[in-house]
Amino acid sequence: MGLFLYLEKFLVMHLKINNETSRLRAVVLGTAKSNGGAPELDEAYDPKSIEHIKAGTYPQEEDMVKEMEAVANVLKKYDVEVFRPQIIENYNQIFTRDIAFVIEDKFVKANILPDREKEIKAIQHVIDQIAPEKIVKLPEEAHIEGGDVMPFGDYILVGTYSGDDYPDYITARTNTQAVKALQELFPKKKVVSFNLKKSNVDPKENALHLDCCFQPVGKDKAIIYKGGFLDSKEYQWLVNLFGEKNIFEITKDEMYNMNSNIFSISENVVISEEKFKRLNDWLRSHGITVEEVPYSQIAKQEGLLRCSTLPLIRD
Repeated sequence: MGLFLYLEKFLVMHLKINNETSRLRAVVLGTAKSNGGAPELDEAYDPKSIEHIKAGTYPQEEDMVKEMEAVANVLKKYDVEVFRPQIIENYNQIFTRDIAFVIEDKFVKANILPDREKEIKAIQHVIDQIAPEKIVKLPEEAHIEGGDVMPFGDYILVGTYSGDDYPDYITARTNTQAVKALQELFPKKKVVSFNLKKSNVDPKENALHLDCCFQPVGKDKAIIYKGGFLDSKEYQWLVNLFGEKNIFEITKDEMYNMNSNIFSISENVVISEEKFKRLNDWLRSHGITVEEVPYSQIAKQEGLLRCSTLPLIRD
């Protein structure tokens, strides 16, 4: 019995996520292997993918695998434990942020689009290392994806869409029921929601998730795109939270190219796309080390570095 208890303690993963930028220790990085190729138009989940399917420029699996391996190498360079999904043949498993997220010591399974339910099963080997009482599934009516959930100290910042036409938008991924469910699950946190601009057809008018138009970086700074927010007062609340001098405002084209969707290894180190020159220069000017990787092919699916990572443990 004593040996069993010892082994059980050894195998349990102690989750810890309280913000976006503390030192990363363990993460699930998606995979582009056996990606399944370009989907049919009616199978696409976002307007940017549709744009590239129509243009014949949808990314090739070989290129996406190379991009993701570049990220894996950076994570290993900083001694981060990297988990990968088990391969599902001919299936897109890049964006692990969509399928689950961690806040405090709880692993929250997202209620994602029904066509993507297989993705969570591919990381069951990770979930099996988590104490069952720490695994949470929100009520079925609470639609949520991890890209909309931003832990920031005492706050949980949540992107949502609250319009009556919510069902008409495949790009509306998190609803008001999910915001309420998060507040009930984390009563000591302040859950603040932001109504995001949605479009099924124009990627330059669509904030698919909160991290497509906002993300904290460093100790007290943030990247933000004003045009991603339907309510200017909600945008201004974020600017006031960080302070104008600590905000990097991105343009519509930079939002389209996913400049706000970089990924923090720590307060002092981020992984960013190599073409984000203006952003990367700004980060370096504030003492942040920028590990540049090629990720422009994956960006064609309206997701980037934060979207393809699911942090499990930060300091």
